[in-house]
Amino acid sequence: MFEVNKTIEEINEKIKRGEAVVVNAEEMIDIVEREGFVGAARKVDVVTTGTFGTMCSSGALLNFGHTSPKIKASKVWLNDVEAYGAIAAVDCYLGATAVKEGDPLNAVHPGRFEYGGGHVIEDLIARRPIKLVAEGYTTDCYPAKHIEMEITIDDLRQATLMSPRNAYQNYSVAVNSTAKTVYTYMGVLKPNFANATYSSAGQLSPLLNDPFYLTIGIGTRIFLGGGIGYVIYHGTQHNPDEERNRRGVPKTGAGAIAVMGDMKGMSPEFVRGASILGYGVSLSIGIGIPIPILNEEMAFFTSVRDEEIDAYIFDYGHDYPLKIDNNYGLTNYKQLKSGFITVNGKKVPASPLSSYSGAMKVAETLKQWIMDKRFYLTKPSVNLPTSKDYEPLKYLRQYEKGL
Repeated sequence: MFEVNKTIEEINEKIKRGEAVVVNAEEMIDIVEREGFVGAARKVDVVTTGTFGTMCSSGALLNFGHTSPKIKASKVWLNDVEAYGAIAAVDCYLGATAVKEGDPLNAVHPGRFEYGGGHVIEDLIARRPIKLVAEGYTTDCYPAKHIEMEITIDDLRQATLMSPRNAYQNYSVAVNSTAKTVYTYMGVLKPNFANATYSSAGQLSPLLNDPFYLTIGIGTRIFLGGGIGYVIYHGTQHNPDEERNRRGVPKTGAGAIAVMGDMKGMSPEFVRGASILGYGVSLSIGIGIPIPILNEEMAFFTSVRDEEIDAYIFDYGHDYPLKIDNNYGLTNYKQLKSGFITVNGKKVPASPLSSYSGAMKVAETLKQWIMDKRFYLTKPSVNLPTSKDYEPLKYLRQYEKGL
């Protein structure tokens, strides 16, 4: 079926020998332009991808170890941000969007949300001291009711970044049709279509370079927050059957991954707490996935260009909050990155919420790890659920025919 056939095991052997050809997704575009899909597949072994932006569905699973006397911690606070403690005696889960107690929220609108769960996670990874407070009811085996102590990440038994939905595959473009400014997770949107925001690295983004998740699944080793992590499941809201274009790329949010990794090996350069005016707190994470070029189809998918990635434009001032199924047409990432798109015949300034330079740094760091023989590829134990529309070589053949 394929003219080129490689395995992950063969590619790992080439990495081990220092012979693997590793490029980032932007470089792959030029290679395919020169060599064609088959030629590029023969030449290149791994394409590295990257994204770096706010991912609200993130959090940390922490174990702070037994105190003396022991406590069954049912409530836990870290720098006055409450974590979910009803897991076990000294385990808790800290959500990135949890807000510091006493924050006025949006009582004074728009709220500034200066500190929350995402900032605690950044502080832990940066090895800054954190105030931990825990409360619980007494039992014969856990007699303490209240503990307070200062900790750093190195005092924790385990600190695991565990996010149920990261690296969303594509995302909508946000505008505001109303006469007032609105404050959303897509940023501040000015009245009467005065600006647009978007959030994706486009041609560098991991799931846009493997749109049908042919090489990604449970157990895939990834770059996560400056350290090594793993895909542990498909992400919440994963929906592979969204509308796709002729490249097989979905036109809106489709796939997503659940990820986990050891926070003690991560870097605050790639994990940052975020404050979103009028909305809340979040966490920005750098994620990179290596795509093995097993055949010409993977060369085709990893050579996708910004102009071949479509995105629907949605009204976050009216339609989105009311769940009205409406859109203002499609744009693409080349247009978005030019700084302007057209909405209802009007030229609208567009700005990103994610960092392309940050995404490139992720992809380049991962590329260097592989070239330095510090990072090897993994074959998924189970692939992510994919679109029922997928057939091997279908989109490549259609593309070659100009369909």
